[in-house]
Amino acid sequence: MEEEDQRKVTDLVIELVRRLLSQQNPQNASPNSPHLSQSLRYALRILSSRLTPSVSPDADAVAESIKRRLATQGNSSDALTFADLYTKFASKNGPGSVNNKWAVLYLLKIISEDRKNAISGMDSSVFLPNLGLNDDEMGNDLRVLNAKENREKAWKNGVLLVSKDPENLREISFREFGNLVEEENEVTEEVLVRDVLYACQGIDGKYVKFDSNLDGYALSDSIKVPRATRTIVRKLCELGWLFRKVKGYISESMDRFPAEDVGTVGQAFCAALQDELSEYYKLLAVLEAQSTNPIPLVSENASSGNYLSLRRLSVWFAEPMVKMRLMAILVDKCKALRGGAMAGAIHLHAQHGDPLVHDFMRRLLRRVCSPLFEMVRSWVLEGELEDIFAEFFIVGQPVKAESLWREGYRLHAGMLPLFISQSIAQRILRTGKSINFLRVCCDDRGWADAATEAVAAAGVTTRRGGLGYGETDALESLVMEAAKRIDKHLLDVIYKRYKFKEHCLAIKRYLLLGQGDFVQYLMDIVGPELSEPANTISSFKLAGLLESAIRSSNAQYDDPDILDRLRVKMMPHGTGDRGWDVFSLEYDARVPLDTVFTESVMTRYLRIFNFLWKLRQVEHALIGAWKTMKPNCLTSHVYTKLQHAVKLQLLSTLRRCQVLWDEMNHFVTNLQYYIMFEVLEVSWSNFSNEMEVAKDLDDLLAAHEKYLHSIVEKSLLGERSQTLYKSLFVLFDLILQFRSLADRLYEGIHELQARTAESSLSSRDKNKLRQTKDKSSEPGSWIREGRKALTQRASEFLQNMGQELDALATEYKSLLEGFLTQLPVQQHVDLKFLLFRLDFTEFYTRQHATM
Repeated sequence: MEEEDQRKVTDLVIELVRRLLSQQNPQNASPNSPHLSQSLRYALRILSSRLTPSVSPDADAVAESIKRRLATQGNSSDALTFADLYTKFASKNGPGSVNNKWAVLYLLKIISEDRKNAISGMDSSVFLPNLGLNDDEMGNDLRVLNAKENREKAWKNGVLLVSKDPENLREISFREFGNLVEEENEVTEEVLVRDVLYACQGIDGKYVKFDSNLDGYALSDSIKVPRATRTIVRKLCELGWLFRKVKGYISESMDRFPAEDVGTVGQAFCAALQDELSEYYKLLAVLEAQSTNPIPLVSENASSGNYLSLRRLSVWFAEPMVKMRLMAILVDKCKALRGGAMAGAIHLHAQHGDPLVHDFMRRLLRRVCSPLFEMVRSWVLEGELEDIFAEFFIVGQPVKAESLWREGYRLHAGMLPLFISQSIAQRILRTGKSINFLRVCCDDRGWADAATEAVAAAGVTTRRGGLGYGETDALESLVMEAAKRIDKHLLDVIYKRYKFKEHCLAIKRYLLLGQGDFVQYLMDIVGPELSEPANTISSFKLAGLLESAIRSSNAQYDDPDILDRLRVKMMPHGTGDRGWDVFSLEYDARVPLDTVFTESVMTRYLRIFNFLWKLRQVEHALIGAWKTMKPNCLTSHVYTKLQHAVKLQLLSTLRRCQVLWDEMNHFVTNLQYYIMFEVLEVSWSNFSNEMEVAKDLDDLLAAHEKYLHSIVEKSLLGERSQTLYKSLFVLFDLILQFRSLADRLYEGIHELQARTAESSLSSRDKNKLRQTKDKSSEPGSWIREGRKALTQRASEFLQNMGQELDALATEYKSLLEGFLTQLPVQQHVDLKFLLFRLDFTEFYTRQHATM
């Protein structure tokens, strides 16, 4: 049945072609006419074609295109006729009508275009060179045309087949195609493949060579090859250009080694790249072996043949191209980098979603980071900084033992790779510093046992290469365990072997004047000596007095090592300075304690001591004034024989002096209470608590710094309290002036008392007294004068002293008021407690309000 239908279709086609040809020329429709054979071949080629048109199946669009084409050609009447016919054609629906109207219109359009091309001089045989039809067997072949076989063999190896090939015309076509390829290609594909393989090894081939102007491998323009072949060769040779870049970097780096700018990490990077190139060489060896096999012709069944063409080479190069591009990118990034910076730059490219790239980068990074992780292991467990080429993120520098912890080692942020966090890097730094501190400053070897325990707790090996890239958890665990154990051992050595807490307490007791009986006795015995000019005081004599103060107080029961560190220090002095201005105590903090008590720290302790010593000097002066004033107050009945006016003047002066002393004593006592209890004791209590919870030496240093800073700020010694500090020292100077004024006043009163007593003696006693040579008989003495002159001189003296007291009291009140008004605006909150203590009755507040 199918064969009968096929026969009918063929007969209809033949009849259609004859009728069309007979309309032009009846002779063209004869059976032996070549026009009939050619037209039949053309018709069968169109009908048997399986090519899909590239336009959308829209009948109206095709009709519009045909109508527009007729109109542009000047056939307006034909365009109108076609439009009328299309309207009738499109309106017919139902049984017997054409369903696929678009296909019919498209077929007519294509036939018209092909006919015009044929008229233009094109040979119609080029439309289908493989068509299995000729004039002699037209009749038989048209009847046996099999549509099913046409569909099955429509595409075979890229060639369109319309009918069976009983005379092997397909082979003939393939040979013709091969000859055409040979004519278009001056060089065979086998030779190009071999040249491409050479180029991929950085070697110039016969035809493919490196062009410095193009910066790449390319075929010479003089060689005749198709454009597509030239394009694929250029794309394949990109691998050679990338290989050249990577190989050049490796050679250059290895030639410079052991230069500092290469380093061990750079050497490891070159070794990893060389390993990848070794795998690449193996692939090229396999491809070169395949390139010796000839490339089969298109007509041969070569789908599974072991040969190498340019297209197959592009498939083989897909994976190496990805790796080589990545290596070239890394080479460009790492040219100016080394050490940890290089590892960090490579790590950035490992964050990739492609499994191939991800695995490749992990393999590469494990090799590159091996020296870096070995440096970490050696530093954390042994304290050794094996960094010859300055690649590690920890940098050491030669310093004195006292500066080893603070300045000996630091982090180099530029060499810290991104896969090591800042917190872990700080722990790594501190752990190695602790080992070196124990070894150099403490002469201790107990850290080795702590490091062994840390390795066992972390569950890692101590051998070289035990840590690597991608094992961040293992690294963090090792660092945490090592830091915890070594820091604990370091604090135990500092606390127990070197008695850090005891030394801190000793500094508080002696430099911060916390040992009351020692300080009081020291001031009593060195006071007369310190009243002399500074350039006349012997430091050896003061050292002896210091020893006497120690033996005469509870300080004698302290550890001899602590007492041996306490010494007298005379500060630089100028003309007019007294011993009080230059005297100080110092504490000799030896290694390893000088890591905490550095020179700058001891300078701050000296500032605090000078302030407290000045405060104690003022207190001592007021106590001395009180000792001078109290006996005279109790014996005021002696002055009953004075004139009433002088007596009232004396009592008024004494009262003003006593009131001013009370005001100054109130200020100094409360200030000293604030300093000793609310500053020193509170700060010491906080420091003691922080020492108990400190986990490492950095915590201890921070706690001590906080302790010292708290004392400085609360004691008005900070930068923000300089104005208040200067006002306070002016008040201290006024109090010392008051002591001098009080001494002058009571010395004069003693002379007046002696003269009054003399006036009441008998004549015989007076003669004896005149014969006595004492200082009172010197010119200008009140005793030599008469009673009237004595009264006059006493009145003048008391008047002058009263005026000086009034001036001093006025200046003191003004300065004190200014000092109190500055306290509320200070930023430190504890200074408000000082204001409360000084003005707890709000006396000064009300006095200031009434002014």
